[in-house]
Amino acid sequence: MTSKITPVFQYSDTAEILHATASDPVLCTISRQGVATLTLNRPDKANAFDDQLIAAIRHYLQQLASRAEVSALVLRAEGKHFSAGADLRWMKAMARKKRHDNLNDAQALAWLMNELDTFPHPTIAVVQGSAFGGALGLICCCDIALGSQDARFSLSEVKLGLIPATIAPYVCRTIGQRQARRLMLTAETVDADTARQLGILHEICDSNDKNTADSASLFDEMLQQTLDRLLANSPAAMAQVKTLCKLCEQRPIDTDLIRQTSEMIADIRVSPQGQEGLNAFFDKRHPSWVTNNTAGQGDHNE
Repeated sequence: MTSKITPVFQYSDTAEILHATASDPVLCTISRQGVATLTLNRPDKANAFDDQLIAAIRHYLQQLASRAEVSALVLRAEGKHFSAGADLRWMKAMARKKRHDNLNDAQALAWLMNELDTFPHPTIAVVQGSAFGGALGLICCCDIALGSQDARFSLSEVKLGLIPATIAPYVCRTIGQRQARRLMLTAETVDADTARQLGILHEICDSNDKNTADSASLFDEMLQQTLDRLLANSPAAMAQVKTLCKLCEQRPIDTDLIRQTSEMIADIRVSPQGQEGLNAFFDKRHPSWVTNNTAGQGDHNE
């Protein structure tokens, strides 16, 4: 399946448009449901990274992280490919500059990965076509990754005499060091099914439909189903889940971790959303964070 993926939220669903023009390198919208969408918008360059695209993503991530109405973030790309990785003309220009300039440039990308990885709300990567180099880092920083059947992945830096340095912590965490060594050393390209086996993708849109419009529609339907599940959940609890997972990843299971996790559940039980969620369950009603658009959607254990 090869298709141009269009945004799941049309303008009638958009509450706010944050980008200046439709030709900006990154487009940013917030839907009426509070779902922010960042769209890489350099389709003529296969959405390759350069300093302007990196700066734009960072700007929006920092802005969206503090917006109270934002409940989730979708990262996707315009055109045939998610991203071909670094813009080679930009990389060639950087190679002519001093080490200090290259260090500042690399740190900008490293902080982009960190800001996406620590974004306080659920994040979903929607991937089609090529996702090479740094693009794979973006995907590994997201909480959930959905892919089309035609998605392809590669850590091809060594072919150019380079290494995937700033994205390596997130790739190694996602697929494990042994698999990361193989992909980083061979620079091989893997398909969507292999990416799912490795843990890069969570779901694949298994459409073999030759009608690209229908294929894109099925892909958007899969994304919307995932968003429906997220929007049925407590925003505060989901933010704490992200904190909890990072805590469990970084700490040994010792008395300090036992204490911290016990404090976390005790605190959230008496929090406003914890109280509201429990009361709504026993009252057999939807909690206050469930909007009319998501009422009745998602799983509800009764």
